[in-house]
Amino acid sequence: KGGIARSFQIVNLFDELTVVDNVALSIFAREGKTRWFFTLADHYGAIWDEANDILHHFGLDLKAQHLAGGISQGERKLLDVAVAYALKPRLLFLDEPTSGVSTREKAPIMDVISSIVRSNRITAVVIEHDMDIIFKYSDRIVVMHQGLILASGTPEEIRSNESVKDAVFGPTHA
Repeated sequence: KGGIARSFQIVNLFDELTVVDNVALSIFAREGKTRWFFTLADHYGAIWDEANDILHHFGLDLKAQHLAGGISQGERKLLDVAVAYALKPRLLFLDEPTSGVSTREKAPIMDVISSIVRSNRITAVVIEHDMDIIFKYSDRIVVMHQGLILASGTPEEIRSNESVKDAVFGPTHA
């Protein structure tokens, strides 16, 4: 209700529910109807339509009837973000959205997330250790080192920041 949602580094899904049920449950929660999820689920066609639309945007529509526990790790990461997105946040926290997936899967996952976040004008805060991902998808970067903010700026500013280079590569970087 506060306009904030998050996805987790370790995916938190209902593995025994279908992919579409996971998203629909998030929509029911947003609408304050989770108590009656299984009783009223058949009577809320608009919620199921919205859930399927969200899955389509995340490229998961063909997996809608699969159990969440049976889809790939990359698909689980996207589903976790889709569940958060279904809450219609203005601010979305993403904790390592590409952790645990292959290098090959990272860019497609971030392409989907970036497209959805930008087209819906959602502010996303991404906590990520993969600097290639951060530099490619961020408008603004805040670098923390030992619990303190070391630098903030555009990707170009961060790339050329001597303090960041020293923290990442050591003071003798070339």
